Amino acid sequence: MKNRILVFVISYIVWCGFVWVHREVPPGWDVQSLLLGLLVAAMVAAIFGKNFTEKPGRFFNPVRWFYAIVFIPVFAFYCVKANLQVSSLVLHPKMPIRPGVVKIHTKLRSRTALTILANCITLTPGTLTIEATQKGVLYVHWIGVLTTDEAEASRMIAGQFEWFLKKIFED
Repeated sequence: MKNRILVFVISYIVWCGFVWVHREVPPGWDVQSLLLGLLVAAMVAAIFGKNFTEKPGRFFNPVRWFYAIVFIPVFAFYCVKANLQVSSLVLHPKMPIRPGVVKIHTKLRSRTALTILANCITLTPGTLTIEATQKGVLYVHWIGVLTTDEAEASRMIAGQFEWFLKKIFED
């Protein structure tokens, strides 16, 4: 039940952020949008609430919110960096790509943290998570394989995200 309430609250806050009306005077929300938001947030909570997280109480810890907020620009930086790397590979006259699948290990164990890590890897250009196991093993397709050593590949692909996700979802 706690999961559904948390999903409802988060969904409704996001909804209110999206439907903010920018009028000259006064800025704010209209009643129809707020009521529709209640309905949509309730539907989202009913459908996805049970799968949100194993321990919803962790989301009320301000330290976790701090790390989550700091993680956003870190993730954006690595996305931009990967975009530039993939662009240089594609635009290079010889197109020196070395595609392959690498196995990486992570210390993350919670389903939520593993899912977020897999999504971060997939959203970073040049990498695609193919499979993730509960034991912290991920198989990643990498457009420019630089190493086949599992420890080194883990550090290069997941290392920049893993520390933050451990602080946000597991500590």
